[in-house]
Formats: sequence, structure tokens, C-alpha cells
Amino acid sequence: QVQVAESGGRLVQAGGSLKLSCTVSGLTFADLAMGWFRQAPGKQREAMACISWNGGKKFYGESAKGRFTMSRDNALNTAFLQMNDLNPEDTAMYYCVAEERVSLSSECLTGDGAEYWDHWGQGTRVTVSS
Repeated sequence: QVQVAESGGRLVQAGGSLKLSCTVSGLTFADLAMGWFRQAPGKQREAMACISWNGGKKFYGESAKGRFTMSRDNALNTAFLQMNDLNPEDTAMYYCVAEERVSLSSECLTGDGAEYWDHWGQGTRVTVSS
């Protein structure tokens, strides 16, 4: 049984930083492309970032560029999303996603991710106060 589990979401003040973590069980982590999406209340789900199996390729959504950094540690079976200079518009549920895939393209950021990504976590909530 595949399980994707996010952690690290909490309340943070505007201008602050937060690092989200994501672990996967039931699959070989090093075989996985990984990604992060978010969904704010009343808004469509949007892609934040994705990373290839070895970290060699990364793609970022417009909202993430310049402030968010995705990384992974295959030895720890964990992917991360470092978020800096947070603002209230970053308040959302953040979802980690996984896909057994060797190649990675910017297609990983397309739409709401439902067609591209097979495995989703339950989400971790990030709230940014002004």
C-alpha cells in the first residue's frame, strides 16, 4: 500500500520561512519523481514544484519561483519544500505528490496534477498571518 505523508505545516507570520517534508512508503523512493501542489480556499489547485528522481531536474510554478526551493534526500526517503518570505497569499493546504518516472519535464506542473501524478498525500496546512 502506497502512502504519501506530508508534515511541517503550521501557522507562521508574514515574512517568515517554513520547510515542509514528505515521505513515501510502499514504493522505492529513488524511483520516484516528486512534487508539491497547493490549494487555497476557493481557489484551484496549483503546482508549486517538482523534482526528478535524483534531484537533477527541478521545475517551479510561477507562485514558487524565487521564494520556494524543492529538494530531496533519497537516503532519508524524504522530499522537502523550503518556503521563504511567506505572505498571506501562501495560505493553503500543501500536497505532496509522487510518480514512478525516470524522466521529468515541465509537464509535471500542468493543470491540477490529477492526470500526471498517481500518488497524493492528505496535505499539510500552512497558514500565514499578516
